[in-house]
Amino acid sequence: MTGHVDPTKEVFAKFRENDRAGPIHMLNLVRLRERAAYPDGRSASGAEAYAAYGRESGPVFTRLGGKVAWQGRFELMLIGPSEEYWDHCFIAEYPDVAAFVEMIRDPIYREAVKHRQAAVEDSRLIRLKPLAAGKTFGEIPQGK
Repeated sequence: MTGHVDPTKEVFAKFRENDRAGPIHMLNLVRLRERAAYPDGRSASGAEAYAAYGRESGPVFTRLGGKVAWQGRFELMLIGPSEEYWDHCFIAEYPDVAAFVEMIRDPIYREAVKHRQAAVEDSRLIRLKPLAAGKTFGEIPQGK
């Protein structure tokens, strides 16, 4: 079974339709291939290819106002499939939907994404609306 690497056109259209004001958070869970799978056959580890993606796409990300809001190192799946693990876990923040869309359309980013596609075995990219933190688990702020 192949993993999830890129969004479908249908889901990306829904992403763009929800063009609410304000920042978006994107929860990234990334599992890397042991060896990168470049179409041209070049040799690199998944970690090396993902690092190249970060180096090349990073200037576009920061120019558009993106920042890493949180990152952590995966340790254990307490609830969920025990065989599932993630090499990179982080939340990227964008000023708005337009900044994210502009990033993925940028020619430099589009060239850099080949490294991500070669590096990633499976991933999850979950869009979130930032909210104020509550004091307990069930304390979820009201409103949209």
